[in-house]
Amino acid sequence: MIFAGDSTNLVVAIIAVFLAGIFLCTRKVWQTSIELNQLKELRPLPGTRVAEFLERSRALDGQGRANLAAALRLKLATRIALIKHIANSLVLLGLIGTVLGFIIALSGVNPETASDVSAVGPMVSLLISGMSVALYTTLVGSILNMWLMMNYRLLETGTVHLLTQLVDRAEHYHADP
Repeated sequence: MIFAGDSTNLVVAIIAVFLAGIFLCTRKVWQTSIELNQLKELRPLPGTRVAEFLERSRALDGQGRANLAAALRLKLATRIALIKHIANSLVLLGLIGTVLGFIIALSGVNPETASDVSAVGPMVSLLISGMSVALYTTLVGSILNMWLMMNYRLLETGTVHLLTQLVDRAEHYHADP
């Protein structure tokens, strides 16, 4: 029904963007989960971001560890920002669909032939088609935005948890080598 009501195929584009976003988000959640598990088990794999952070923090003083943590916070925030950008793009694509739908709807209205009974049917048909595009693209873009933002919030929470545990672990190593 949604695909049939969208003559512009913008709903398909919105869904494709959403799928790309949810795939990236799932991949980053998976990676963050692995890193959190490594921290909990106190066995960071060599070459991983967790092992590198802990190794580098051991050789630093308090200010150096604070700078290292701030740099890691920026890296992690940058790493997940793409997901939020994709989620926001879904709303924009939905709004573009709204505008396109109104353009389609109003393109068939001719004031000169509005009083002609035989011309009203095609005008109404095109009007309904345009409104269908406008409403479906807005609906799909909004719903998929909310879905991706919920996943983004989960990723954000996990990322903050990873950062705080890394800083705690680094301080623990420094206080009790």
